[in-house]
Amino acid sequence: MIRVLLVDDQPLIRSGFRALLALEDDIEVVAEAADGQEGLALVEKQLPDVVLIDIQMPVMDGIEATRRIAANPALAGVHVVMLTNYGMDEYVFDALRAGAAGFLVKDIVPEDFLHAVRVAARGDALLAPAITRKLIDRYVTQPPPARARGGLEELTSREREAVALAAQGLSNDEIAARLVISPATAKTHINRAMAKLHARDRAQLVVLAYESGLVTPRNA
Repeated sequence: MIRVLLVDDQPLIRSGFRALLALEDDIEVVAEAADGQEGLALVEKQLPDVVLIDIQMPVMDGIEATRRIAANPALAGVHVVMLTNYGMDEYVFDALRAGAAGFLVKDIVPEDFLHAVRVAARGDALLAPAITRKLIDRYVTQPPPARARGGLEELTSREREAVALAAQGLSNDEIAARLVISPATAKTHINRAMAKLHARDRAQLVVLAYESGLVTPRNA
């Protein structure tokens, strides 16, 4: 059973998502919150698999709540998915840097929404190639300052290659085809790179790849 926590200051949004999730046999909504502070307290109490959290809320916004969840080792199994009305904007970028596994636009179709919840529960990132390309565009037009990141020297050459391809938006299957390895091996390279770089998930791995200088927009 996938345990979901809903955090949004709009009751109508919460009730709509709850009604949709309630129709699924493998998903359970364990609690709801109207702001980030209340949501954070419920996360610590309920330990859900997935937190669907709005970006802009009173008291504590979704980005700060996500940052605190990501910083708490006891919540390592909690996967945060940001909800937004705006698509790929500065808030979403900040959310990925804070540790979100990905994001959903609130007008998403039900089938895609349910698929996204299941993907997040597995620990995979909701970072489609199109979204990754927008991240790259953001770095091209407004590159953040590079920062040293411990662990880069520990990556093998194959892991570096896999991370570089992930930063271009390629899936594990596409990385496997490019490197002429099995999808399972590609996934292993990505997982090991995440562990060495202390990235919670694939979304944060892509951000770290650019921020650390491991990958640059010129070679993406």
